[in-house]
Amino acid sequence: MSGRRRFEALDLGLVRTFVAIAEAQNFTRAGERLGLTQSAVSLQLRRLETTLGTSLFIRDPRRVVLTADGEGLLPQARRLLRLNDEIVSGLRGDDLAGEVRLGAPEDFATLYLPEVLGAFARAHPQVAMTVTCDLTLRLLEGLRDGAFDLVLVKREPLGPDMGVRVWREPLVWVAADAGAMAGDGPIPLVLAPSPCVYRKRAIAALEARGRSWRAAYTSPSLAGQQAALRAGLGATVLPRDMAPPDMVILGEESGLPPLADAEIALMRPRGAIPAAAEQLIEHILQALDRGTQARG
Repeated sequence: MSGRRRFEALDLGLVRTFVAIAEAQNFTRAGERLGLTQSAVSLQLRRLETTLGTSLFIRDPRRVVLTADGEGLLPQARRLLRLNDEIVSGLRGDDLAGEVRLGAPEDFATLYLPEVLGAFARAHPQVAMTVTCDLTLRLLEGLRDGAFDLVLVKREPLGPDMGVRVWREPLVWVAADAGAMAGDGPIPLVLAPSPCVYRKRAIAALEARGRSWRAAYTSPSLAGQQAALRAGLGATVLPRDMAPPDMVILGEESGLPPLADAEIALMRPRGAIPAAAEQLIEHILQALDRGTQARG
């Protein structure tokens, strides 16, 4: 008996929590996706780290970053969860198959959708998903023209009834440093092309305050906008959770007006859609509803 090696069994619930933290880069957001409190998420991570005998994350005031061991574990953890979900789905007789065409804004798709869509893919491995990122107006045009089975779009909270709200969070002003707002001249803005809800919101808020502005840099790409911000070309409007950790959030002390919350709505065409798309809609509504409730 003394020569026999003892293997520790991994708790898949703890592994799922680890993956959620890694993808959300934040304990609170991971908890929202899992239906757990932040303290419960922290406790589960500590239990997993104790089991494995190593630290998996470096804690930062703005986000959490994987350690070298965490980076090595992440692909294995995803593979383990996918195998588990495929086994459960197969034994339950899940025969859902087909293709789902989803459209979404680039920023929302990058930050929030990977874990949501990953869970759906693990539960329904026979469903092929195609995700297209674009501006809201183009997504709506694609939905109208039959290019998508469902779309997630940005909308004004007090605007016309457009789809089912699935997410809401505060918008903030973001820049490389507070010096971007120095001086009495027009405020330099880094923007997406028109039409864009965040662009419209930024300009309307400044003009309502009587502040002049100029478009210092315009790019349809989130990566392009962030590169311009890092170069110190100006400020922009982003959801709070999307503010990069190397940027500063500018408050009213910088002379910038407050902003109303951002909203994301889910829309579907009027006609029939594939069964897989119907199932994905239910999955998204259930997964993101916790985030909506947490943000009021």
